[in-house]
Amino acid sequence: MDHSFQKQPQGMLLRRCQPKQSPPREVFCRLCTRMGKLQSKLRHSTCNKYSRPDGITEERVQTKACPEYSPAHTDAVSAVAALSSDICVSGGKDKTVVAYNWKTGNVVKRFKGHEREITKVACIPKSNQFFSASRDKMVMMWDLHGSTEPKQQLSGHAMVVTGLAVSPDSSQLCTGSRDNSLLLWDVRTGRCVERASVSRNLLWDLRQTRNKICEYKGHFQTVASCVFLPRALALMPAIATSSHDCKVKIWNQDTGACLSTLPLDGSGPLTSLAVGDTVSLLCTSFNRGIHLLRVDRSRGLELREVAAF
Repeated sequence: MDHSFQKQPQGMLLRRCQPKQSPPREVFCRLCTRMGKLQSKLRHSTCNKYSRPDGITEERVQTKACPEYSPAHTDAVSAVAALSSDICVSGGKDKTVVAYNWKTGNVVKRFKGHEREITKVACIPKSNQFFSASRDKMVMMWDLHGSTEPKQQLSGHAMVVTGLAVSPDSSQLCTGSRDNSLLLWDVRTGRCVERASVSRNLLWDLRQTRNKICEYKGHFQTVASCVFLPRALALMPAIATSSHDCKVKIWNQDTGACLSTLPLDGSGPLTSLAVGDTVSLLCTSFNRGIHLLRVDRSRGLELREVAAF
């Protein structure tokens, strides 16, 4: 033992035993460098798995730059529906309804009439007609080959209209609102034929699991849209969801297993989904308009973005 070291004052011995500390600024810079390298690896890897804090493991798919078509809207887009195999209709915060050819990247027609943001759109099957709902409490009917003004204006709700559904035979339209009422309309005449209301909003409660068929766990913010995928696209019972967490997911409908996840970074909250054709999905967003997504069946239903407009 070094006796000369033992004779050092106790305070000096403690100082020698303490590890050398880096200046705070130097530590911060090293941390930023490491984080930057990690983020770079995540961005440039084609596919990697990662674990979320809640223990769920997800598989990320690379988000590559895609062509930007002529924008359909000038602000956030809130709803989209497929009118045909190449034309979709959408509505947004700019108060307009737009018919868009997503295969050529061109606006077909713009429709104006609502005074506030569009909340929902719905198409009449096998026709050129469609509906839009708005925060102005109105529902309007449009014809692709008709005037840019509404063909019908349906007024009956006391608050924002948040839901639209056309009957399978196209003869009736059901609308829902934050006034807690459902209205049934005759499409041909535009008259309200039935009304139902409840005293409060009814939401799904996960604690009441008596009638729950399947639960799909993986999003960590509001899920804004869910669509059933055609068998020709998925070759199995499957659904797709979009969320405010900027992700689109495909799930096995029966088991709840997540089959594919596509992060659309920079898009902001994702608000609506629609099936375009047997290999395509349309997804609306707050910041980047409408995303055209392609499903690659040869790679296990992998999702990729192919255009935005």
